[in-house]
Amino acid sequence: MTRFALSIEYDGRPFVGWQRQDNGPSVQAAIERAVHAITGEGVAVQAAGRTDAGVHALGMRAHVDIERALTPFRLMEALNAKLRPDPVAIIGCEIVSEAWHARFSCVARHYEYRIVTRRAPLTWERGLAWRVAVPLDAAAMAAGAARLVGRHDFTTFRSAHCQADSPLRTLDRLDVVAEGERISVFASARSFLHHQVRSMVGCLSLVGQGKWSPDDMAKALAARDRAALGLNAPPDGLYFLRADYPDPA
Repeated sequence: MTRFALSIEYDGRPFVGWQRQDNGPSVQAAIERAVHAITGEGVAVQAAGRTDAGVHALGMRAHVDIERALTPFRLMEALNAKLRPDPVAIIGCEIVSEAWHARFSCVARHYEYRIVTRRAPLTWERGLAWRVAVPLDAAAMAAGAARLVGRHDFTTFRSAHCQADSPLRTLDRLDVVAEGERISVFASARSFLHHQVRSMVGCLSLVGQGKWSPDDMAKALAARDRAALGLNAPPDGLYFLRADYPDPA
């Protein structure tokens, strides 16, 4: 049995999310079908994160255990051939030890949320960014984002359906970067609560519009109440960028 670590890029628009579900196609199921087509083996692909419906990835990490003798290059090429026409690509593949786990060995996860501020509808970026039809004050958004960095109870920014044992999380980074009509929000933490990034971005958009002050972000956080959330951003602009591990794998 060989454990392979995969780096995966995907467009989340056609999928109900990463996780295998009965109500529609998932990224996990697509990769598992591809592995079965290549090896005849029934496998479970484990990922660093479980992205929601419509959320994308530029560098999701996952692992799969395979009995058939394959080199990483051959497996990657075969998977990409079998995954067509699904918008999923294996962009890296390597052999790792059995102790390496895509989820439990992960020490940091990094996301980017992309916003485009313009009145005109999006065309080729539709579903790949969140269009906000009014200008946003990126400096005010950055000031609001700073209120959330650190270890806090993020109940306000947590989905009512979140299954995490605790709402406590340490947010290492929440940066707002603006370039013209484009604004990116970068978030980094060891782990995130369900909808946490989208909830934070949604409220930051209210700050950018002048509907909230930066201090309102701190007030919402202190409320520790989902009812205090101002807005949950749509999944369109969210990207899983990468996962960090203590080992080279």
